[in-house]
Amino acid sequence: MSNKKNIVVLTGAGISAESGIPTFRDIDGLWQKYDFMELASPQGWTKDFKLVLEFYNVRRKKIREAQPNAAHLALVELEHIYNTIIITQNVDDLHERAGSEKILHLHGEIMKARSTVDENLNYDLGDRDIYPGDTCESGSQLRPDVVWFGEAVPMFDEAITFVQKADIFIIIGSSLQVYPAAALIRYVAEDSKKYIIDKKIPEVGYYKNLEIIEQPAAIGVPVLVNKLKQI
Repeated sequence: MSNKKNIVVLTGAGISAESGIPTFRDIDGLWQKYDFMELASPQGWTKDFKLVLEFYNVRRKKIREAQPNAAHLALVELEHIYNTIIITQNVDDLHERAGSEKILHLHGEIMKARSTVDENLNYDLGDRDIYPGDTCESGSQLRPDVVWFGEAVPMFDEAITFVQKADIFIIIGSSLQVYPAAALIRYVAEDSKKYIIDKKIPEVGYYKNLEIIEQPAAIGVPVLVNKLKQI
């Protein structure tokens, strides 16, 4: 096991969009009249927590209807060959449903709820949603177990640790506009191989050993995985 290469994969909204999950900004025309800060921030929660719960219930429904695509499934194959960890910006569970086992959710998990007074009290929702009056064992209202605008990203330091050890770093479906996740590539060793896969490659600057694959994730990821299987 110790001689296996370490592969770290960063996935963004693009990989889930190919499964039919709308990106945050495209979820539903109904929500376009709202400011995102009203839907995904501590301030928005304080102002109208019922609206926030409704928004996330709609998002959760879209996720439950979606299925992992060829990109998700191809990444599972890497776990059979390399020490592979997926760092995802996505709050959905498509990587888990595809069969990946080592996943770090930077921005939390929409299929879980957590207490509003103790972030260590979290719960798997299964096929349920969150409604006003749903409380934790301490009696406090439950909220989505996701990281909102203005909140710290508690898993970021752990993500850096993985990235620093990567022999191969792969970015899939990320605009590289959301920080701190977008900064992870800066922590990759200079000599490590780097790949970016997206149907529209974001501006990333110059990095040594960087290869660009301008394809949708469901096409580009299986091609790259087959290539890496031959190494």
